Amino acid sequence: MLSISDLFHEADTLEKTRNAAAAAELYKRWIALNPEDPNLAAAHFNMAVVAQRSGDAFGAVNALRDALRINPDFHPSYINLGRALEDLGETTGAVNQWLALVNRLPAINGPTLRYKLMALHQLGRVLEFNHADAAAEDALRQAVDLSPDQSQAVQHWIALRQKQCKWPVVTGWDGVEARRLLASISPLSTAVMYDDPMFQLARAASYARQSISMPKELSFDHGARMADRPKRLKIGYVSSDLREHAVGFGISEVMELHDRSRFDIHAYYCGISREDDTKSRIRSAVGHWTDISTMTDDAAAARIAADGIDILVDVNGYTRDARTAVFARRPAPIQANWFGYPGTMGTPYHHYIIADGNVAPAGSEIHFSEKVLRLPCYQPNDRKRPIAAEPPKRSDEGLPAAGFVFCCLNGTQKITAPVFQAWMRILAATDGSVLWLLDSSVETNARLRQMAAAAGIAPARLCFAPKRPNPQHLARYPLADLFLDTFPYGAHTTAADAMWMGTPVLTLEGKGFAARVCAGLVKSAGMHDLVCTNIEDYVGRAIAIASAPGTAGDLRKRLRTNRDTCLLFDEPKIVSGLEGLYDQMWEEFRAGDLPVPNLSNLAIYEEIGVHLIEGAEGKTILPAAYVAELTRLNTLEPLVPDGRLWPERRSSRGQRPAVLHAVA
Repeated sequence: MLSISDLFHEADTLEKTRNAAAAAELYKRWIALNPEDPNLAAAHFNMAVVAQRSGDAFGAVNALRDALRINPDFHPSYINLGRALEDLGETTGAVNQWLALVNRLPAINGPTLRYKLMALHQLGRVLEFNHADAAAEDALRQAVDLSPDQSQAVQHWIALRQKQCKWPVVTGWDGVEARRLLASISPLSTAVMYDDPMFQLARAASYARQSISMPKELSFDHGARMADRPKRLKIGYVSSDLREHAVGFGISEVMELHDRSRFDIHAYYCGISREDDTKSRIRSAVGHWTDISTMTDDAAAARIAADGIDILVDVNGYTRDARTAVFARRPAPIQANWFGYPGTMGTPYHHYIIADGNVAPAGSEIHFSEKVLRLPCYQPNDRKRPIAAEPPKRSDEGLPAAGFVFCCLNGTQKITAPVFQAWMRILAATDGSVLWLLDSSVETNARLRQMAAAAGIAPARLCFAPKRPNPQHLARYPLADLFLDTFPYGAHTTAADAMWMGTPVLTLEGKGFAARVCAGLVKSAGMHDLVCTNIEDYVGRAIAIASAPGTAGDLRKRLRTNRDTCLLFDEPKIVSGLEGLYDQMWEEFRAGDLPVPNLSNLAIYEEIGVHLIEGAEGKTILPAAYVAELTRLNTLEPLVPDGRLWPERRSSRGQRPAVLHAVA
């Protein structure tokens, strides 16, 4: 008779030889013949793992329930049973399993802490997915309480508070300081909360070091490929969003317009397993479509290398379901960051960032680890987007029949306290106007209305737009008279959608990438007069447009007149520019001039930034604050020149000057 260890070994061998059915049968026989074995629960658990991997979800659920019946203290079974039930759509059952484990583990030690944290993480994820944001936030706060250095829990907790408009977003509590939480903030949340491009770079680099798995060694040698340009450059786009998603909508026409005589286009999809029209359209447009969502990072990298990709483009960045670790394995000789994430990656393996002169103006290169290359307009915008044939009436959307309609159909996570306060000032100065926001949870909508009331604005003047399929969503934009942008993370594809439908966008231009995208789009649409440089200008301009009859209509006419000729929607020009940048990248690689990402001193910048941003949500951090602290640190220990705010500069006597001037 097999011992339990021999059972595990033999079953593992069978499964590795692609004989999962035999492995499952081996477990069944052993369990039937060993009903009193003290390891019976472990055998059921492993049988469930085999069943789950072979697609037998119901068999996995039954085996895990048997494991818990035999030994209710076999904690991993709760975790896996919850995941199995979730996969079957039984989210309530999944939540109940994780709650049962949390409640069963009152004592905290090494093993129980690990399982309790796993259960709380799963609870937070599933509760949020099911729109129970407050409960999800509570589960994640419990996880942070148990282990404040769990960066994943901290990041998710911060993101949930942003989404719920709980300001200030980052607040400490007994035993957990706000500064400690800020040290774990995600790059995306950083861009939403702080207009500080230096901290965004430093935090991105830290996130990459801490969260992205690196290979032990590089498996691909691209040196032999440093030759003249091949007739067709192989371009690989990696993204989870080549589907019904803002990125998928924007990039669809790019895929259709690429010059097939000079470029061979590959798409590597790593998103959810669901079909839709956008996904089908992109798959039909590219030369090759590969789903890498179930591949390991090593396997995906090997596939990309085997395809001979010349330039690999990251169209995710630090967003959901990204495969950044595939880029860390460097399967292509040239790797670029474009469109999926509005900012630098801060890694040693992204050579270029594709931007434009507005999001990355001359002099801003110090805020990027990558070499900055520029398109005429950074963001692609599909001119073939389907729009519902029947436009809705105001009454269909819960809007008043008369009165000026301000709108902001960005996600609520982009709303910050200073912007909301500015909106209330605008409403107070424009009688009869309403603010039309994208619908969120019942609790978040109520919170926003409560804050409006506290500012002296009738809660009913905040209206909420229910989620709609994109064709219907686009069709309702003309109901709004003026789109009010958020800050510091402004509207991106949302702004382009609004302007495509003729709704003017008023925006506030900041310092960082995410705070400059909308301004660039508005300028590319020929509407430069709607770009503001400070919050007072923004408030005053909104009030002036709403107060002067006919002004909003004139802006709408300009947009419609410009639409077919403006840069914003000139997709052939944008694609031609993109292909020119790919040619430039290859020429630099061929000449041995491939950029080396600059990561110098970024840990120091991050340490300074965490101190500066505390209590500064929604505000701009100026370079002078960094320079002052760098100067102080340099008196304690000489800093290495980094080409940013601490460059190689010496006095006539060969000594570093005591004070450096801030870079604007």
